[in-house]
Amino acid sequence: MSFYKRLQTKKVNVGNVVIGGGAPVAIQSMTNTNSRDWKATVKQIKQLEEAGCEIVRVSLPDIESARNVSKIKKNIKVPLVADIHFDYRIAFEAIKQGIDKLRINPGNIGSKDRVESLVKEAKKAYIPIRIGVNAGSLKKVHNFSDNLSRAKAMVKAAMEHVKILEKCNFEDVVVSLKASNIDITVQAYKIFASKRNYPLHLGITEAGSVFSGTIKSAAGLGVMLFDGIGDTLRVSLTADPIEEVRAAYSLLQSMGLRSSGLEIVSCPTCSRCQVDLIKIVSEVEKKVFSMSSLKRNSKSIKIAIMGCMVNGPGEDKDADFGIAGGKNVGILFKNSKIIGKIKPDKWVQKIVSMIKSYQDLRE
Repeated sequence: MSFYKRLQTKKVNVGNVVIGGGAPVAIQSMTNTNSRDWKATVKQIKQLEEAGCEIVRVSLPDIESARNVSKIKKNIKVPLVADIHFDYRIAFEAIKQGIDKLRINPGNIGSKDRVESLVKEAKKAYIPIRIGVNAGSLKKVHNFSDNLSRAKAMVKAAMEHVKILEKCNFEDVVVSLKASNIDITVQAYKIFASKRNYPLHLGITEAGSVFSGTIKSAAGLGVMLFDGIGDTLRVSLTADPIEEVRAAYSLLQSMGLRSSGLEIVSCPTCSRCQVDLIKIVSEVEKKVFSMSSLKRNSKSIKIAIMGCMVNGPGEDKDADFGIAGGKNVGILFKNSKIIGKIKPDKWVQKIVSMIKSYQDLRE
């Protein structure tokens, strides 16, 4: 259950997923395959679907890749977003091929006339548009030395395009204002949120690797989510896109905004720990994260994997089940009761089997 009062925003439909209007914060990612190779792209999207991704964006660098949209859509379940830069004609082709949403960048999409013509086509096809502002692609942003001025420049660029859409009576709008700097990003989103109630797509762009990028994204996105800002998000990482989905679920779950279907509580280990807890927890995560039986969006199964008996019993009281370590043994708990002992080399197998059993009871 979330403690945060979310800002009221308009509802925008992206395929069968709702963004804004009080809907759960939707989790997005982006393919890194060559979109001219539609089969490889479909394969990766299916992997993202399995991981729980709800909206997938694909970069369309040319007309050839845009013509693959219909082939891709026929083979996937999640809504597909076209990422368009430089050539607005690619967006026309994507619309023709049945794309679910367009993402255009004010920094490079072209003149007002081109945007207006694109908006008219999107309106006819009932396709929403994300105005995606990136600090790196806006020259004006870099004319300022202070972060607030840079944030204002980003908002100004977004508002210029939003007003074009509004002039065309187009309201299926989503907005993002991303920078690699957390302060600039947070200020830009807060300023825009005070001007319009369109749903906001959150992200810290070019955040970095799985390790540093996840930390940086969590720091920036957490601040905005705490303030009630954000209707959908992408954790941008230099990594396998599945890692973006994992990080997004972990972030939202830690804030009580979404459920990944599983919550693992584990201790940081100390000299009292006499089992290889780090390896055990890592193996459990790898085995269960992509389990198709996990019911995301419902109450998570909570398990505790503890290295010793100091905090183990206490943590297990709030968990569905768990294990607390001893010397060459683990004490197995279920619903706060000790139900047995288990050797460390059997912990992973036992935990995974219990997760499956719990999930079967829910179905």
